[in-house]
Formats: sequence, structure tokens, C-alpha cells
Amino acid sequence: MKPVVKPALSTVVLPVPGATLRYETRGAGPVLLLIPGGAGDAGLYEGMADLLAGAGFTVVSYDQRGLSRSPLDGPVADQRVEVWAEDARAVLDAVVPDGEAAYVYGSSSGAIVALALLAAHPGRLRRVVAHEPPLVELLADPGPYRAHFAEVRELHRTRGLGPAMARFAETPDGRRPPQGESHAELPESIRPMASRMAANMPVFLEHVLCPFSSSEPDLDGLRAAAGKLVLGVGRESDGQEALVGPARRIAELTGAAVVAFPGGHLGCVEHPEEFAEVLLTAMRP
Repeated sequence: MKPVVKPALSTVVLPVPGATLRYETRGAGPVLLLIPGGAGDAGLYEGMADLLAGAGFTVVSYDQRGLSRSPLDGPVADQRVEVWAEDARAVLDAVVPDGEAAYVYGSSSGAIVALALLAAHPGRLRRVVAHEPPLVELLADPGPYRAHFAEVRELHRTRGLGPAMARFAETPDGRRPPQGESHAELPESIRPMASRMAANMPVFLEHVLCPFSSSEPDLDGLRAAAGKLVLGVGRESDGQEALVGPARRIAELTGAAVVAFPGGHLGCVEHPEEFAEVLLTAMRP
């Protein structure tokens, strides 16, 4: 699936309470908002954004507050899921015509934001795909995962980014999970984001990882909107309970569907064409 013509890209800055968000749009048609996760920004979806636009969507993505090109108005502090969900709503308010609803895809911590957005504003959305939200409090035994992420944050504070990232890449008991397909170098689509992502990582480890992973979703709100919700899991994410366990648990608790996507936690980067195909299918009711 490849667009015949590369759609034009436009960028906009949007003031919101406490920050200024930079978002980008391409294509025409119903709005599809792509919410990045982790230390990534809008560039995370560069490999599949044109493909989705070529399929008939206005594709919108943005840099989360405090990351990359979306500066905070003041010093950085621990971030809140509900604030980031309102940021996503503000972007939608700016790009979705009156009387229309949007599609939303979120990955990782961006999936946590997408779930909060759906629970709070179901009438604004047609379909939400939340890929591997690491909501560890939904697991049968969240303690080891909660402690693991707290250890990563403490390592960052005391020993620096390298040791923290090394521990972050492990399971709570110190194993390296299967990585699936490996790349000798970064995929070309995200190389422009690499330096921004590196600069974002301290903010993510210190102010996003623990508060987001330990948050609890509005399950009543998600049950009420379950017909609009799809939980995504990577075909290569087996054994990574903090990633796939919460998605499957939310599906059990709400009745929402579960869809398997190519690759692992970063399948949209590893296999953008195949991932876009599955995403387009998942967004059809």
C-alpha cells in the first residue's frame, strides 16, 4: 500500500494551558490522530503517515507537551494522563470539522492517553486503537513492574541515562525479552527524530514513565465506549507482560476487541506498511 503522490505536510503551533503544542497534518478526509508514546514525537509515525493519508485520511500527529518541539510554559514536573488527554482533545478541536468525529491511534504511553481521551470524550471519536498501553496496575501482580519502573527512574537520577536505559530494556527479573527482528541501524523514517528522542528521554524517565504506568484507566467510561475501542498487541511481544497484559485485561473488562499487529512494541516503525494495513482494518467497525 503506497500513495501515488506524497501528500503535502503542514505544521501548526497550538497554545494550550501550560504549554504550546506543535502538530502536523497531511492528506484529506476523516481525521486520524496518531498519538506518540515514550520519548518519541510526531516523527515516530513518519514511516506510515503518508500511507494512511494515501488511504483517504487527514493524518494528524503532534509532539506531546514538554517533548521535542512542544515546550512547557514553565519547569517540567511529573506529567498527568488527564492533562495529556486534554491536549489531544485540543488538537482534535483544532482540526476536526464541527459535527464530525475522529479516529485515534495511540502507542505505549500514547495508548494510555488515547484510552483517557475515549473515556472522557467518546462523542468526539469514531474509533480508538490503543496499542500496548503499559498500565501495570491492571496486572494480577503489578508490584514487580511498579518496582522495576521506579528502579529505572532512580538509576537515572543516581547513575545517569545509560544504566537506566539498560535496566529499562530488561524484564523485572533481569532478563532481556525477545527483540524480534533487529536492525543494524535506525530505520530511515525515524532517523530525523533520533536526536530529539535522545533529548526527550530524561523527561520521559523522570516525569512520564512512573506516573503514566501506575495510572488507572476509567474502566466505566471505556465499557460505555467499548464498541469504539480496539486493543492492539504485537505479534512479537509475547512474554512482555507489562505491554500485552494490560491490553488483554482491558479487553476482558470492557468487551473491546483485541487485534494482533506486526512486530513488537515498535511495530509501526519496524513494519510500517504492514502495520498501516492492519490499522486501517482495525478502524473499520
